[in-house]
Amino acid sequence: MNTPLTHGLPRTQSAVLTTNKVIRNTYALLSMTLLFSALVAGISMMLALPHPGLMITLVGYFGLLYLTSRYRNSALGLVMVFALTGFMGYTLGPILSFYLAMPNGAGVVMMAMGATGAIFLGLSAYALISRKNFSFMGGFLMVGILVAFLAGLGAVFFELPMLAMAVSSIFVLLMAGLILYQTSDIIHGGETNYIMATVTLYVAIFNLLTSLLHLIGFMTGDD
Repeated sequence: MNTPLTHGLPRTQSAVLTTNKVIRNTYALLSMTLLFSALVAGISMMLALPHPGLMITLVGYFGLLYLTSRYRNSALGLVMVFALTGFMGYTLGPILSFYLAMPNGAGVVMMAMGATGAIFLGLSAYALISRKNFSFMGGFLMVGILVAFLAGLGAVFFELPMLAMAVSSIFVLLMAGLILYQTSDIIHGGETNYIMATVTLYVAIFNLLTSLLHLIGFMTGDD
């Protein structure tokens, strides 16, 4: 269906306008959700709220992710996005408090945040400027994330710290790949829903940050 903006334009030009709109909406919403998530994490830290635990985190995350996907084409989808990112911000608060309570904890947190920001901005800029198509990574990322997720659960349940470190290292690479893939998918018209694009990028940033916290904390002897 042609909108007033794209009516009468050549198909390629119309597609470019649509893609640019998705990019603008995605990064605008991503910025708002990151700020909201940071605010909730800060409140969680100030109130010294306990971490909800693995099971509640998984149920909350996948439940809200399902609702976001279901309502992605309606205004309710925006509500679900903020519910999801707010919930993840709440779970992040106790994690940050844990690292900040350690010797040199502030340095660990700042390094992890700085590295997360640099990786995200660098990879996003590369995908946007180069216009390369990274769709070939889709299957690999899906399988890799599933395997790493199951390995991470095994590391938690069986208390295997070295496996947990390996999973964190793998997640850094997978999330970097996911940022390239999702950004490329938007550019080339594969992802036209900015709500789902925002969620994917937010999840990549969240997992990248928590994985880097684990790795840097371990390397500096604070984890």
